[in-house]
Amino acid sequence: MKTTIRLSILFLGAILASCGGGKDEQAAKAAAAAKPQVYPVFAVATQSTTLDSDYPATIEGIQDVDIRPKVDGFIEKIYVDEGAVVKKGQLLFKINAPQYEQQVRTANASISNAEANVNAAQLQVNKTKPLVDKDIISKYELEAAQLTLQSRKAALAQAKAELVNAKVNLSYTNITSPADGVVGSIPFKTGSLVSGSSAQPLTTVSNISKVYAYFSLNEKQLLDFANVYKGKTLAAQMKNIPAVSLILADGTTYAQNGKIESINGQINTNTGSASLRATFPNPTAILKSGASAAVRIPQHIDNVILIPQKSTIDLQGKKFVYILGDSAKVVNTEIEVMEITKGKFYVVTKGLKAGDKIVLEGFQSLKNGTMIKPEELNTDSVYAEIKK
Repeated sequence: MKTTIRLSILFLGAILASCGGGKDEQAAKAAAAAKPQVYPVFAVATQSTTLDSDYPATIEGIQDVDIRPKVDGFIEKIYVDEGAVVKKGQLLFKINAPQYEQQVRTANASISNAEANVNAAQLQVNKTKPLVDKDIISKYELEAAQLTLQSRKAALAQAKAELVNAKVNLSYTNITSPADGVVGSIPFKTGSLVSGSSAQPLTTVSNISKVYAYFSLNEKQLLDFANVYKGKTLAAQMKNIPAVSLILADGTTYAQNGKIESINGQINTNTGSASLRATFPNPTAILKSGASAAVRIPQHIDNVILIPQKSTIDLQGKKFVYILGDSAKVVNTEIEVMEITKGKFYVVTKGLKAGDKIVLEGFQSLKNGTMIKPEELNTDSVYAEIKK
């Protein structure tokens, strides 16, 4: 009996000891939770930077000339291939149109006949004039002979004009390039019947020594554009626009910069945008008509505050940051940023000032007014990415 009582007392003591240990552990956890957590913070500073805006663009050569026949006939020969580089005046196609050769022969025959008539009329004048001078025949016969000569000369002139027209028409059977450029696709083959009224051209010759990049800005972007680049006139504003670059379809940047040279003065009512044109040199012909790219316009700004995007919170369409306040407590503060970003950084326009310290990241469970243990970071290390 005594043994049983003694064991019960020992067991009860163990239970009480274990309960006491649990309370100590809970108290330790509560103390740890109440202890301020470590969060990385950094001081924002004003700086100068360049923002890049990209706009989808379509590339066109400075000359894209459709090659069409001026006469009807069959393609007798094709002298070039697709993609060939041609010079102005170089022969491209030969059209088989024998009717124009016949017109030239007919015109030559008409000239020979007209020349013979002129010679005959001239002989008549030469024969009549001495007789009139000797009053053997009336002077009216001389006038009649002279009028006949004049008429025959006019007929000769008309025949020569017809020959010129016939030769011009015949020359149209040889189709030459109107400009230096690159030959596009050739949908017709040798023997195809072609006509000047055909909807499809024989080919297209593109002059791509320079290219135009066409892109568009909406009405708001145009107003922002006008505010950024000062000038009393559109021409003056364009002179203040810096050189632009071209981002190719593979994401690489084209080696040579271009210049915006034209802004459409009217906004398209269907799209709500206006068209702009940038010109780029193309000495290696790497840029082709019809290609797609993006025009990148730089905008230099001074004395602005940039913060990493990961340092912001999006809430109901607004952006917030945690500013380190008095007593190491954070303040949830609304900010405003520009639409254009600098890589993974926002440009702050309202809500922050130089010297403010904000929480860099890891604040998903952080609440307004929470006390933290700030771990201050070197500001240069935060901005190292955009200062490369």
